Amino acid sequence: MITMDMLKKCNLCNRHCLVDRTSGQTGYCGQTDQIMAARAALHYWEEPCISGTRGSGAVFFSGCSLRCVFCQNHDIALGTKGKTLSTEQLAEAFLALQGKGAHNINLVTGTHFIPQIVEALTLAKNQGLSIPIVYNTGSYETKEALQMLEGLVDIYLPDLKYFDPAVSMRYAHTSDYFSHASSAIAEMFRQVGAPSFLIPSSGASSLSGDHAIEETCDLLEKSMAGATDMTYLSENAILSKGVIVRHLLLPGQAADSKIILSYLARTYGDSIFISLMNQYTPMLQFLDIHAYPELSRRVSEKEYDSLVDYALSLGLENVFIQDGEAADESFIPPFDFEGLLS
Repeated sequence: MITMDMLKKCNLCNRHCLVDRTSGQTGYCGQTDQIMAARAALHYWEEPCISGTRGSGAVFFSGCSLRCVFCQNHDIALGTKGKTLSTEQLAEAFLALQGKGAHNINLVTGTHFIPQIVEALTLAKNQGLSIPIVYNTGSYETKEALQMLEGLVDIYLPDLKYFDPAVSMRYAHTSDYFSHASSAIAEMFRQVGAPSFLIPSSGASSLSGDHAIEETCDLLEKSMAGATDMTYLSENAILSKGVIVRHLLLPGQAADSKIILSYLARTYGDSIFISLMNQYTPMLQFLDIHAYPELSRRVSEKEYDSLVDYALSLGLENVFIQDGEAADESFIPPFDFEGLLS
């Protein structure tokens, strides 16, 4: 049963803070029980089958249960910037994004607001919200928290950031990231299964199951042959259900990345999509380069190409790749409360 009482002893993520957020206390995420968000707007920089041609309706929530030291969304991850919303106002933001033509509603880093999101989605769906719901996460939720979203979320867009406990401890201050994140992704896959797509260019027909995988693999292979940013797919297929696991390659961490790819290939094969991200951008205004000197540079073309080659050697075909232009601060949206102003 969904209840706000869950926030009185918060256990939504694997930090297990157990604080009473309804009393004004904050856990590791930095948030009370009041919804806080920094932007609700059309977003064009997700994977092509998410952003499409009209944009993804992205709601960026404030706070984070991971707070990685290199976070590109540093302004909101610490939870100090955002606008307070009621569940009714959040539902209104969802409906407004649908009205603007968004392909989907994209919930970015909403782990610590899951009960409130469930309420808002229920309200919005009762008022006509009908586009797919994307849950965009660092994957540190508990299984029980994710189960609250079953039947409401159509697309899971989780990160699988680290395998080595030493790496996750260094960058996210947790040694158990992989065990919890892999369990969370398994729960996500259980809920939504293999991908389904809408193909606007063919009269918005839908593809699902094995046929969807076969069709989109062909598109991906054509794009990968040119090592482009997958723009071919963006105008032909919009994801309506499924899982895309994201992995951001970090400088000097290719070995950890290859272990993660091996795990995903072995566990899911091409039943999911994998997004190999080349967009690491050193946020030198926030990053302590004395403590993390290895993160003061971008990923080299050689490092990234080696990881793409490794994915292909594993037989993976449902893989998104990025070109080097993605590693640019211009791809980070302004957290200016767009779409949240009353």
